[in-house]
Amino acid sequence: MKVKYIKITTLFFTIGILAFVLVSFKAQQKEPWTSEQLLAPESLAKTIDNPQLHQPIVLCVGPAATIKNSIEIGATREKENLDKLKEKVKNLPKNENIVLYCGCCPFDKCPNIRPAFELLNQMQFKNHKLLNLPHNLKVDWIDHGYPVNN
Repeated sequence: MKVKYIKITTLFFTIGILAFVLVSFKAQQKEPWTSEQLLAPESLAKTIDNPQLHQPIVLCVGPAATIKNSIEIGATREKENLDKLKEKVKNLPKNENIVLYCGCCPFDKCPNIRPAFELLNQMQFKNHKLLNLPHNLKVDWIDHGYPVNN
């Protein structure tokens, strides 16, 4: 009986260690964007507020196109919306200024930004950015009074 208990305890301990290692490895995986590809909300807001500046193509890959002049693609965790994004950008020059955002939740939990950003990487775009909304769209954009669609 004691040997069986030790074997079961050892098995659960081993499973726990493996789970910890897998979670740690996933947390260390590199994001598909670089720190230089994160765009500060204040910077985008200033660009949108100045019609003299070249306006980027701002694409919402989440639930609602809230940012002024942004185009709603839909949640890109869904294949049909990822296909919609691909169709939307396929004829754009590879150096076009594109800004992606979701804002449904914090970056580490967002199911939409990674597939969208990875798609633009695969399509070899050179000037695509991810709007840095580490908390969510309300906290990082709306609460600052940045421009929204009417």
